[in-house]
Amino acid sequence: MRALWTLAFLLAPCLAAAEEPAPMQGPDFTTYQFPQPAQPEEPPAPPAEQVVAGLSSDDIAISTSFDGSEIIIYGAIKRETPIPEGAPLQVIATVEGPSRSVTVRRKERRFGIWVNTQSVNVGAAPSFYAVSSTAPLADILDPAEDTQFRISIPLALRAFARPVEVDNPAEFTEALLRQRIAEGIYRLDEGGAYLAEQTLFRADFRLPANLVEGSYRVRIFLLRGGEVIDAYRAPLEVRKVGLERWLYRMAYDQPFLYGLMSLAIAALAGWAASAAFRSLQRR
Repeated sequence: MRALWTLAFLLAPCLAAAEEPAPMQGPDFTTYQFPQPAQPEEPPAPPAEQVVAGLSSDDIAISTSFDGSEIIIYGAIKRETPIPEGAPLQVIATVEGPSRSVTVRRKERRFGIWVNTQSVNVGAAPSFYAVSSTAPLADILDPAEDTQFRISIPLALRAFARPVEVDNPAEFTEALLRQRIAEGIYRLDEGGAYLAEQTLFRADFRLPANLVEGSYRVRIFLLRGGEVIDAYRAPLEVRKVGLERWLYRMAYDQPFLYGLMSLAIAALAGWAASAAFRSLQRR
């Protein structure tokens, strides 16, 4: 009997160990790395010199007696530090009208008559473009900056709208520029902008009588050493008012009625002129 109790006492730890459940095996969550949210990028620091500008008028009304207008761009340079040493500050101001597609054609004399032989379609050409600067552009504007911001008059023209089928398309764009410069639609006034003490500036623009209605864009560039350090943009609205606007909208919205009205006015004017001429003959 004592032997049985001794055997049970020796086997008790083994039985308890066998009855203890084994630990469950599961996934190792400590090895998984959750993605971290992207940190927002810090905004770039503002330039040391900034443009604070305004327009004498941001709305131009075209009426029956409209013969052109003049706008004044004025402003100041905002800075938190003293004026930097080195190259002086320069200012360039531009006024750009709505862009439209333009087809430039070349005429040649064939069999005694002038006919269109070749053409190039410019994707977008401003209806009006004027540049005013404190000094010649070649002296104050780096060509790379000009290419990026499209400041000078030749770069105001956009790419060709269709594949070019002529040998030298530059001849067509140069002809378009010469024509519009001669008409006063494209203007370059080097030295027309005024800058006082590298702080206050002013530029005057004369707008012609044949302005196209639409949204114009005014830009002001600050430059040092040929590089643009800050730019300012403002809208300029040009719209027809009164009888001009009524006729303009009627021509686009109701062209049939506009044509009938034009014929009626022409017939009435012809009859009135004929009646006046007969009355003078009788006298």
